[in-house]
Amino acid sequence: MSDEFDVKICCMGAGYVGGPTMAVIAKQCPKVRVCVVDLSQKQIDAWNSDNLPIYEPGLPEVVKECAGRNLFFSTDIDAEIEKADIIFISVNTPTKTQGIGAGRAANIKNCELCARKIAQVSTSDKIVVEKSTVPVRTAEAVSRVLKVNEKGLKFQVLSNPEFLAEGTAIDDLMAPDRVLIGGQQTPEGLAAAEKLASVYANWVPRENILTTNLWSSELSKLVANAFLAQRVSSINSISALCEATGADVSEISRAVGKDDRIGKRFLQASVGFGGSCFQKDILNLVYLCETYGLDECATYWNQVILMNNYQKKRFSEKMVAKMFNTATGKKIAILGYAFKKDTGDVRETPSMFVVRDLLQ
Repeated sequence: MSDEFDVKICCMGAGYVGGPTMAVIAKQCPKVRVCVVDLSQKQIDAWNSDNLPIYEPGLPEVVKECAGRNLFFSTDIDAEIEKADIIFISVNTPTKTQGIGAGRAANIKNCELCARKIAQVSTSDKIVVEKSTVPVRTAEAVSRVLKVNEKGLKFQVLSNPEFLAEGTAIDDLMAPDRVLIGGQQTPEGLAAAEKLASVYANWVPRENILTTNLWSSELSKLVANAFLAQRVSSINSISALCEATGADVSEISRAVGKDDRIGKRFLQASVGFGGSCFQKDILNLVYLCETYGLDECATYWNQVILMNNYQKKRFSEKMVAKMFNTATGKKIAILGYAFKKDTGDVRETPSMFVVRDLLQ
C-alpha cells in the first residue's frame, strides 16, 4: 500500500480554497493521495456527504469522482500531517480587529498555529506550502516556527497563492492562466518548488507554471486582487460622472474595453465589489505600504476602498430618493444577496450594506 501513491498531500483547512483546490488536484493526479483536514467535525462531515459545505458549480461532480479513491476528508490532523510529503496551509487570514494594524493588517494567527502543529507532529522532512493569502514575508515567520522543532527535521516553505474566482473556481483550477510557486533560491528551495510544480504539471502546461522567490509570490496575490478591485472602483467612479452628464456607463465600458491595452473584463458598473478577498487584500496592501513608510502609495490604494464605500452609499441614497426620500412604511425586496452570481458567499456583500442603510 505504501507504493500506491507517488506523493501524499495534506491540506490544513477545508474551506472555499482548500476543498476545491485539493479536489481538482486529486482528479487530475490519480497517483497523488490528497487529504483535507479541519478542526471542525461539522465541516468534514459535510464534505463527506452529498451536501457540500460550499456552493461551487462543478464541485460536487469532482468530489464524487475522487472521494474514497485518492481524495479524503478527515479531522485526524496529526495522522495526516505525519504521513504527508507536502502540506498545504489553507486557513482563513481575516483582517485584524484589534491590536497593531487593526482594521488593515491580516491576522496570520491561524497560519502560525498550523506551523506549530506541523513542527510538533512531523517525524520526517516536509514541504510546507502557503495557500492562504498572506502578507509578504509571512513565509519567514512560518519558517522560524518550523525550525525550532527538537527533532532535527528540515522544512522547505513555499508560496503557492490561489487565483480563483468564486463561481468559476473549478474552471479556474482545471485550466489556470498561471500557477505561481515561490521558494527560497537555494538548491533545497528550488528542489521543493520543482516537486510541487511536478504535481501541477500533470495537467497544467509547464509554460503556465511560474516560479519566483518567496516574497514576489506572496505579494503577487495582493497586487492581483488590488488591480482587479481598482478596475471596479474606476468604472464605478465613471458611473457617477455619467449620471451627472447624461452619458451611458455601459457604452463607455464597451468603448473603453475594446482597447486591447485595457480589455473588457471588470468594467461593468455595479453597487461595488464584495467577497472575502478584495477589501481584505487591499487593506493589507495599504498596511504594508504604511509599515514601510510609503504613505503616498498607501493613500493611493486606500482610495479604491473609499470609492467602493462611496458607490454603495450612493446607491442606497439613490434608492431612498426614488421612494420620495423615505423608506418608512415601504416593503422592499432584495433579489440576490450573495456578493456575485453562482456563489452562496455573502461575506462583505454590497447587499448587506444597502440593507443596513435602508434600515437606518
